[in-house]
Amino acid sequence: MKTIVIFSALFFCIHAQAQLKASVKCPDINIDILSGTVNKKILPNSTVGQIKLIIPCFTSFAEDSTTTGCGGNVMYKDKDVYFYTSRDYVEIGPAFKGTLSLPLMGAARNSLFKMLGAPQLKDPGWDAFQTQYGVLILYYDKAEKVNKIQFSTQTANTIRLCQ
Repeated sequence: MKTIVIFSALFFCIHAQAQLKASVKCPDINIDILSGTVNKKILPNSTVGQIKLIIPCFTSFAEDSTTTGCGGNVMYKDKDVYFYTSRDYVEIGPAFKGTLSLPLMGAARNSLFKMLGAPQLKDPGWDAFQTQYGVLILYYDKAEKVNKIQFSTQTANTIRLCQ
């Protein structure tokens, strides 16, 4: 009888530990280009912890104290968006899965003036626009269409990009 009670207790203890755990639901990523925010809460100078809390489905991260590579970052490779927290900028790649407040990705270079005005700095492969929060940098492919976006709380003269 004692053996049955002991086995029953063990059986229930094992099953009590096996609980269902819901997977992390990743919120949609919405980027407001004019205000320089992601999901209305994340700024380019937000910390690794703040970003991970608001968008918990990151693919990798490095704390700000990291001295190798580009320093602190939070990566969302499956969504093609990257936060470089040590350098205070956000990068959006051509396969971005989310919403942009302005339809910049894939936009023709000669159509941007009406949305953004004249660039502060120009190069054959990119333009940098001054914004209320810092700088917006647009990169172009051979067809002169936007294929990468970076925005920062830094200025065009102070930003340090990761290569």
